[in-house]
Amino acid sequence: MADVVEDIVQQVQENLTESANAAATNGTAKIPSTPEGMALAYGTLVVMAMLPIFFGSMRSVKHHKEQTTAFEKTGEKPDTMTSKDAMMFPIMASCALFGLYMFFKIFSKDNINFLLTGYFFFLGVMALSHLLSPVISSLIPASIPKIPYHLSFIQGPTEGERDDKETYLIDYKFTTHDICCFIISLIIGVWYLLQKHWIANNLLGLAFAVNGVELLHLNNIVTGCILLGGLFFYDIFWVFGTNVMVTVAKSFEAPIKLVFPQDLITNGLNASNFAVLGLGDIVIPGIFIALLLRFDNSLKRKSNFYFYATFTAYFFGLLATIFVMHVFKHAQPALLYLVPACLGTPLLLALLKGDIKKLFAYEDHPEEKPAKETKNNKSEKSSASGDESSTKTKKETKKKESKKVK
Repeated sequence: MADVVEDIVQQVQENLTESANAAATNGTAKIPSTPEGMALAYGTLVVMAMLPIFFGSMRSVKHHKEQTTAFEKTGEKPDTMTSKDAMMFPIMASCALFGLYMFFKIFSKDNINFLLTGYFFFLGVMALSHLLSPVISSLIPASIPKIPYHLSFIQGPTEGERDDKETYLIDYKFTTHDICCFIISLIIGVWYLLQKHWIANNLLGLAFAVNGVELLHLNNIVTGCILLGGLFFYDIFWVFGTNVMVTVAKSFEAPIKLVFPQDLITNGLNASNFAVLGLGDIVIPGIFIALLLRFDNSLKRKSNFYFYATFTAYFFGLLATIFVMHVFKHAQPALLYLVPACLGTPLLLALLKGDIKKLFAYEDHPEEKPAKETKNNKSEKSSASGDESSTKTKKETKKKESKKVK
């Protein structure tokens, strides 16, 4: 009897392992992970989400200074997101998301991913080289010369003629250090292109996130509130209301998400059960947190109070997202928890510290008043000063007349 029971148990175990292996190869199920593996995966995702926001915010301060100096020299206004752009962003993102969903439903998923992979390969190499440029430049020894190059493509007159109306179609300056960064980034990009390895995916994804936080600037707090508020409802609708977001996220093969295997401890680098975090959940709150860092610098208090407070709130919001996802066993819109944390924390602290007016009055690049308004203001001031001078002269003449009568 005992032998029969053992044979039945062994047969059941063999059937389970065969079905699990078949499901894993077909992509219909995930290999179960251990609690330690899950803790490692989600802990690493949280750290990888925090790093781009921190370093991207620091780099955004330097980029803001470069923009202001360039504006003072050339007069060209820097590109920043306006309130109208923030209002239209959730609508445009919804159209793009639903368009991708329809493409995946109608056309072959492999063909679409082939085109998108080539597009993001080019962008990823450029983003990674821009990210690695200051790091590699500091590591290259001084004995290696830093030779500058200038690549230009000019639209202008024929040879032998001079014309001031020459336009630069391409005007790119780089050095030998930049070439080294580009070669390293190209190797990583080819690695991702050939194998789609999760480490190469994360390197390109981190580069996208850091560059997004650094270069995408919200001009003021009102624009940030409009953007985060609109994407708050956008994320809730497309995750809870439909299966569009989840379908696109599973079908889209591009480095627009950070992944980490939950079965790394058991399967090593060949792990296949991944925890996923989209780059939008990093970049969108990150550009708002970077704006708060620039606001802290404008206060000149020698403390980045609002930046670190909101940065900590983002951390707890991300932990809340992971916790709720495991309790309800369902994909969660991360902005449902991140937006209240990132918006409520600085507004409440500014209200308590009495900085709420300064917070809403701050602008990265204040807009100049139109010339008509300035002329009207000058004319009003001049008329007011003329009225004052006329009243003064009338008073003086009256005093002189009274003295003569006396």
